[in-house]
Amino acid sequence: MSLSGKTAIITGSNSGIGLGVARELAKAGADVVLNSFTDRDEDHALAAEIAKETGTNARYIKADMSKGDECRALIEKAGACDILVNNAGIQHVSPIEQFPVDKWDAIIAINMSSAFHTTAAALPLMREAGWGRVVNIASAHGLTASPFKTAYVAAKHGVVGMTKSVALETAQEPITCNAICPGYVLTPLVEAQIPDTMKEYNMSREDVVKNILLERQPSKEFATVEQLGGTTIFLCTDAAAQITGTTISVDGGWTAL
Repeated sequence: MSLSGKTAIITGSNSGIGLGVARELAKAGADVVLNSFTDRDEDHALAAEIAKETGTNARYIKADMSKGDECRALIEKAGACDILVNNAGIQHVSPIEQFPVDKWDAIIAINMSSAFHTTAAALPLMREAGWGRVVNIASAHGLTASPFKTAYVAAKHGVVGMTKSVALETAQEPITCNAICPGYVLTPLVEAQIPDTMKEYNMSREDVVKNILLERQPSKEFATVEQLGGTTIFLCTDAAAQITGTTISVDGGWTAL
């Protein structure tokens, strides 16, 4: 499916999963809006690079996803939103009794509340256009849990629940809302952790990946940002017009356990 003429907003998209999804959407013909909380020359350069590579209109708009008014302003500044990919997220690992309150508040705000604000602002634009797709990048942790990740697991479960509610509210319109639930994804951030983990456990790269990082991922392979982008594109096709209010796991079998 060509997404030519569609505008896609991807939150948290100047690196990692968000950037990978944005690139794939642009390759499919969509105009894309990149986003993060910084406003650096390199942020705008990323958008210019995507525009040059794909021949689409790519822009970068700064907005802090921890602040509801900036989340809504992102949609307003974009001016159009046919495809909304709620991807922004942060993580903190700690036992619950030691979990810093400010970290809890930030994770809930960025990982979950931001999707509420952006979706609320985007739906009127989708209704006006007569078509829309909301794709929430949740996590395997939106369907299952791990210890010491209380805020992240709570937020991602919340995103899955929000996905269902929005889908029901738009069920009789040409608008769908779904969540993609990745397992471990090979991003530059994950890649950078591998050498230190090799030293810590005195293991080879292969053993660290299979036995430490991908311990819970039965395939023993990372998902890729390109695969997540492809899944997002599929949800924008006519083939997925009756897929709404559900989750698609891209986790190498993690949630099958």
